[in-house]
Amino acid sequence: MGPDLSVEFAGIKLPNPTILASGILGVSGEIMIRASRAGAGAVVSKSFNVKGREGYRNPSFIEVQGGFLNALGIPNPGMEEMREEVETASKAGVPVIASVFGFDAEEFAAAAAMGEKGGAIAVELNVSCPHVREVGVEIGQRPKVVAEVTHAVKGRVRIPVFVKLSPNVTDITEVAKAAQSAGADAVTAINTALGMAVNVDSAYPILGGTLGGLSGPALHPIAVRAIYQIRRAVDLPIIGVGGVQDYRGALEMMMVGASAVQIGSAVTSQGLEIFRDVTTGMSKFLEQRGLSSIRQVIGIAANRGTAES
Repeated sequence: MGPDLSVEFAGIKLPNPTILASGILGVSGEIMIRASRAGAGAVVSKSFNVKGREGYRNPSFIEVQGGFLNALGIPNPGMEEMREEVETASKAGVPVIASVFGFDAEEFAAAAAMGEKGGAIAVELNVSCPHVREVGVEIGQRPKVVAEVTHAVKGRVRIPVFVKLSPNVTDITEVAKAAQSAGADAVTAINTALGMAVNVDSAYPILGGTLGGLSGPALHPIAVRAIYQIRRAVDLPIIGVGGVQDYRGALEMMMVGASAVQIGSAVTSQGLEIFRDVTTGMSKFLEQRGLSSIRQVIGIAANRGTAES
């Protein structure tokens, strides 16, 4: 029997610390089931709101040096249809985290309640999408508003509430503190970084939404830094996300304080096999060092280094 890869945080227990990130395949119950069967310890649904959104015109997802830029505009069919997708996966035994957003605290709360109704084990508040400003980064950059949204959702659901933080802020620890003060059960760090690409031949922005979110390997060091700083500033579990390509990237996040790790962009290039590859790599890493549990590596680098948090 190999090392124990199970993790427990915010009142939930997962068979392993890998999670399908929001926005990658999580729009249907069947696909979430596939991700789980491929080895993901849990899945996060596509972000949804009350009435749904059409999203931005194409091109909305492009490859750039070091990763991807997307300006999808959070397209989704609305909370009623997404509740059915969450329910489909949940009834199949898949641990689903419902990702929700809204134009105000009440819409966040209503969408979160619908995710809970569908059987989600937790809800993740997308207060940090960089390319839909009025529902994303304009909320996530203001600690007071993040606290208001978190408080409203906590008052509506019984399941754990995770707050997904934006890297597009001056001090991410201040936003994490606001989420903690409002009762958040965990934070997810980080969402994509705001970026842009221009077609030099036409001199026009490439993305239909002009500005987009940068994901992939280029985002990883920023995410690791954010997790490190958050771990030193608040007493909340952290779910790491941003540019994980293999087990070493996942371990890097866990060593600075993440209790679990979401994987998104790597699925586009490596397929769903990425989850099994990461957990296999983790097991071998632990065995080689005589460790019996993945929990033994969480936070071991969090208090090392000289950088100010």
